[in-house]
Amino acid sequence: MAYLPHTERDIEEMLKAIGLEGIEDLFTCIPSSLRLKEPLDLPEGLSEQEVYHRLHSLSRKNRTDHISFLGGGIYRHYIPRGVDHILLRSEFYTSYTPYQPEVSQGTLQAIFEYQTLICQLTGMEVANASMYDGASATAEAILMAMRLTGRKKVLLSSAIHPEYRHVVRTYITDGEMAEILYCTETGRTLPEAVEKGLDGRVAAFVVQQPNFFGAIEDLK
Repeated sequence: MAYLPHTERDIEEMLKAIGLEGIEDLFTCIPSSLRLKEPLDLPEGLSEQEVYHRLHSLSRKNRTDHISFLGGGIYRHYIPRGVDHILLRSEFYTSYTPYQPEVSQGTLQAIFEYQTLICQLTGMEVANASMYDGASATAEAILMAMRLTGRKKVLLSSAIHPEYRHVVRTYITDGEMAEILYCTETGRTLPEAVEKGLDGRVAAFVVQQPNFFGAIEDLK
């Protein structure tokens, strides 16, 4: 199946409308020396099952027994088998986008469950949800802190993902941003730098957990 929606008659009528004899006439502006005059030298196509087995055999050649120090959100982590079971529950996998009322109800349920569990796990009083991504969520949290405190200064840990910091600076146009340094040996934000930066003008201090380098910050 070529996945071409036009019939031969459709193509003929369109070419006639623009005054051309055939499809090849559409490419006369391309020099003949640059045009392929024979089929690509590629092997025959494979079925879906054959492609799966071919790629699976190739993937087994990769070494996976090493530790990644790349950082930036890419580090070893363990996903319990129970996660897959929960995600397969219909109230979660059918509530992907709130287009219709019946779908929105599932979205609200999933968000409620998520916020409840995050508060239970972290001990926080509130947890937001349904943000587009981590970067915009960070900016929204800062805007909320500035609005509630009436202050304009924000402290940002330099160990936050640099793209998150770029987004924050794009969002926060009416405020003062100060970056807090991190220890180059441990990759953690320096507590003394935080204390030095805190004053009566600070609306919020932002830290990432785990941070950009994969280090666990001492939130105490």
